Amino acid sequence: MIKREKYLLKIREFYDADLIKVITGIRRCGKSVLLKQIIDEIKLMRVDDNHIIYINFEDVEYSFIKDYKDLNKYVKNKITDNKKYYLFFDEIQMVDEWEKVINSFKATLNVSLFITGSNSKLLSGELATLLSGRYVSFRISPFSFSEVVELKNLTDKNDISEEFNEYLFWGGMPQRFEFKNEDAMKTYLSDVFDAIVLKDIVKRNNIKNVNLFQRVIEYLVTNPSQSFSPTNMMNEFENAKIPISSKTIYECLDYAESSLLMNKVSAYDVRGKRILTRKDKYYLTDLGLGQILNINKKTQFGAYLENIVYNELLLRGYNVSTGINNGKEIDFIVTKHNQKEYYQVTYDLSNQETEKREFEAYSGIDDNYPKYVLSMDKLDYSQNGIIHKNVIEWLLDE
Repeated sequence: MIKREKYLLKIREFYDADLIKVITGIRRCGKSVLLKQIIDEIKLMRVDDNHIIYINFEDVEYSFIKDYKDLNKYVKNKITDNKKYYLFFDEIQMVDEWEKVINSFKATLNVSLFITGSNSKLLSGELATLLSGRYVSFRISPFSFSEVVELKNLTDKNDISEEFNEYLFWGGMPQRFEFKNEDAMKTYLSDVFDAIVLKDIVKRNNIKNVNLFQRVIEYLVTNPSQSFSPTNMMNEFENAKIPISSKTIYECLDYAESSLLMNKVSAYDVRGKRILTRKDKYYLTDLGLGQILNINKKTQFGAYLENIVYNELLLRGYNVSTGINNGKEIDFIVTKHNQKEYYQVTYDLSNQETEKREFEAYSGIDDNYPKYVLSMDKLDYSQNGIIHKNVIEWLLDE
């Protein structure tokens, strides 16, 4: 397993900080491995093993810890002196009312706290208020393509291109790289998907009509990178004689976001300089989790490519929105440190109509911020100050 230096670099300076380190990410994206890599680094700081307490709440060994009282008792029994202890709680959301004990540990003990969870609302509501200003959060994703290249130790361009074609279909969930054939990958990813749907969504939200919910999720994950229309979805379901309300659809969307299965991106009107309502797009956290349900459907190369670029922009720390410019869609408008960039993503620019559409999306935007068109093409199509880049090269150029 590779060292996830991109994340460690961000977290390192907080190892001894009096802040709760909150690490979120979709199930099986590598949070546990990252915690162990942090532990290895803390041990190099000459911290004794008995001052490091690690609990994975999905491990049956800790199934006796049901609620915050059990966790409090267990940890207090492990602390025997006044030196600093490092507490690592993996998948903390499995402990009932865990918020109470985390705040108590921070207030009363000499500890550095690290917690992980598979839910984007881990720090929502009451807890966010309770811990306001007392935590730092980090979002962990499946392997980026540059991490895959590092994992496979690829240097030849042909090998990298071939690996990218596989990544485009099967995504970057770390454990899927342990399997050599497609059937094994499908089985593994199906198990992960079922765990997310059944454990992280259905059980947690007490969903009654599981069949309907699964149909909605299937619709969403097999149509990534598309502007979402509840009306179109309702019509498609009605044609299949499955009644559904817009309220139910939006509830399902919220559940999918909370489980970190998908991310919602709002649209920004470039001319009107405002966020547009009901123009959201949804992107999969990992394409492999959509591919297992994409049976007998046309391969959407452009949509998959756009999804990969979105995930990479998120990883690089950008705030991401989609854009509308005089009725033309701009795939991404991103900001970081008061700087802005624009991105168009298409699979292939060899068709003149496609080339014209992608570059003309920027027509009339007269600011001086960088504007990019990313595609699989190896020829350079840059024109009129708009930069064209091969998407694989862009992914590996940080």
